[in-house]
Amino acid sequence: MRHLVSIGEMLIDFIPDQKGKSLAEVKTFTKMAGGAPANVCAAFAKLGGKAYFMGQVGQDGFGDFLIKTLKDAGVDTSYIKQTLDAKTALAFVSLKENGERDFIFYRNPSADQLFSEKDIDVDVLEHSILHFCSVSLLGYPISKMHEKIINEAKQKKAIISFDPNIRKALSLDDTFYRSIVLDYIKHADIVKISDDELFFITGFDYKQDALRFLSKYNIPMLIITRGKDGVDIIINGQTIHEDGLAVKVVDTTGAGDAWIGSFLYQIAFHDNIIDIPSVTLQEYMKISNIFAALTTTKFGAIDAMPTQEELEKHL
Repeated sequence: MRHLVSIGEMLIDFIPDQKGKSLAEVKTFTKMAGGAPANVCAAFAKLGGKAYFMGQVGQDGFGDFLIKTLKDAGVDTSYIKQTLDAKTALAFVSLKENGERDFIFYRNPSADQLFSEKDIDVDVLEHSILHFCSVSLLGYPISKMHEKIINEAKQKKAIISFDPNIRKALSLDDTFYRSIVLDYIKHADIVKISDDELFFITGFDYKQDALRFLSKYNIPMLIITRGKDGVDIIINGQTIHEDGLAVKVVDTTGAGDAWIGSFLYQIAFHDNIIDIPSVTLQEYMKISNIFAALTTTKFGAIDAMPTQEELEKHL
């Protein structure tokens, strides 16, 4: 079985205690561990896989909290650095009545952005899945680190997974952001995109036009998540669909990360993703839908994810 190496940002999500209010109206928040690559790592580990997180937090109480949270989830944290040069990143989130979110980030720079290529260990990439997102590709030393580790991962025949996880609030230039994402899509074996991100990344308003645009990138496995409407996987020239699962949504924070983390755990048992039978992929999609749906029934991301035992009980 392959292990997971997830790289990028790890931060504090401040989740509002009052739902359905703007950030200006919220009075109190609850501190939660977050950051998409860290969430994916936790999902993989909670299901029983060996997962390593590679990144940096501040040498402060928030950084200590994040490292402990990942350890408690079963993640190997030996590749996480702490620094005095910047503080741990913070994100304040407002929740609409339907569980969707709005963000304000406190970075520029934060500790994660100063993680550099000299801090990485490439030996851990052997027989791995390497997962990353786009938030850490928008400048600072961490973007250069991604270039190096992805090149090393390719040489070691790792499976490369990319979830753009678009956060437009972090870039003032949509065209630049789009170009960065498209450049990194070229390097990925697996790309997971939500419906909304599909239109932002491609610049097309209609799904078929957007998919036609992406087809020229020859993505081995393209995953389109559609919330309650389910998931599509486009692989080997065919589209596999799995319906969504209806649950009472409390908070969608980390739901997409939970989905891809649980999916990567399942494909980690395969050496070649292209050879996985369609019926097997559909079963994996079903399980990941359940895992992500259960995550939305509680507040937060990592703490809300079910364990292997809880998932099996639901199944």
